[in-house]
Amino acid sequence: MSGLLGVRTTRRGLGALVAGALALGLAACTDDPNSVAAQAKAGDNKGFVAGDGSVEQLTAGQRGPAVQLSGTTVTGGSWSMAKEGDGKVVVVNVWGTWCGPCTEELPHLQSAWSAYEKAGKDVVFVGIDTRESSATGAAYLQRLGVTYPSINDQASSGQPMLALQGKATATPTTLVLDRQGRIAARVLGGTSQSTLTGVVDDVLAEKA
Repeated sequence: MSGLLGVRTTRRGLGALVAGALALGLAACTDDPNSVAAQAKAGDNKGFVAGDGSVEQLTAGQRGPAVQLSGTTVTGGSWSMAKEGDGKVVVVNVWGTWCGPCTEELPHLQSAWSAYEKAGKDVVFVGIDTRESSATGAAYLQRLGVTYPSINDQASSGQPMLALQGKATATPTTLVLDRQGRIAARVLGGTSQSTLTGVVDDVLAEKA
């Protein structure tokens, strides 16, 4: 009996050690307030996961297939990579009026777009307005004076978000596509004009 009791005690102690290790591991995962786990635990009901503004750049060998993006814009028009982005560097920004970091960065995106447009660079900007009606997105863009188009994901049956190959895991997310339509860089979270143009210029400088 004493031997059996010793085995039980040992197993109980081992279980406690494992549980303690798991608890420490989970705590470490949530130390970053911007992590998905920490944001979910916060319970602030903001309704979205925000990124930390980190920039990921992919070499040509790391890039996947071309993004097949198309859809209905917030103003009722149509937009497609095949027509608008062929041979150009394309900046895709996922946003919504309900997302604070999105609305904060929109003026920076507009400034970057205006500068590229004025300089005649081979750069195209397009937004993907998510989780709201086209009318809501269109009214907000008009009020801010944003001149590049935005596709409405809802009006496009959710296909635009699916086309982003799982790269838009936070809101906002900005993707930079190379001249072949492949994802060359990603900014996960809000960005600034200087950060974005630095990334876009790198992709623009690549040999075709």
